[in-house]
Amino acid sequence: MQNLKVLIVPIIVMSIIVLLSNILVQFLLGNWLTWGALTYPLAFLVTDITNRFYGLSAARKVVFFGFLIGIACSLVGTQLQGEFGPLVTFRIALGSATAFILSHFLDISIFDYLRKEKWWKAPLISSIVGSFLDTLIFFLIAFSSIFIFLEPSNDVSWASEQIPLLGIFLTSPFWVSLAVADFLVKLSIIIISLIPFRYLIIYVKSNQSI
Repeated sequence: MQNLKVLIVPIIVMSIIVLLSNILVQFLLGNWLTWGALTYPLAFLVTDITNRFYGLSAARKVVFFGFLIGIACSLVGTQLQGEFGPLVTFRIALGSATAFILSHFLDISIFDYLRKEKWWKAPLISSIVGSFLDTLIFFLIAFSSIFIFLEPSNDVSWASEQIPLLGIFLTSPFWVSLAVADFLVKLSIIIISLIPFRYLIIYVKSNQSI
């Protein structure tokens, strides 16, 4: 069994990212985003770095701890009242938890499969696929009319309002614009994150050779 002491740093970093993202998601950033969209994608960086240096099993353990922190945040959020009711509804909590665990486990599996390829392929491809799944699952469960049966008392009709996509493209439900904007931010941060990922690999390898 992987020694958890070895994983204390990635576990702490993952926990901080999840906690911070759950707080920042309450604050809007423009028309389509929240500040949490800028911090949450870093969770994939933590997962991939853990996977690179400690392996698939270790990365899953780190994700599991992040999942527990996310569940705790959701439980707290359901007890806090905002302008329109609880800060976290059942659908948001379910969507967030489901998206997190499935997308990160997929990310880990793809990364492990590609780990022997060029250094950038595993983190780039796994994070993009994982982020896409994360976005799709969360917004479908949390705001799509398809899953209204999960919480009939939660009025999310505003999310199905037909508007131009991101205000400029073909008409689609409002939640689709939110999802597309969210994924584009994740994609941008994933690409930028390749820089610290690469330099960390070089740094660790150089220290190991001393």
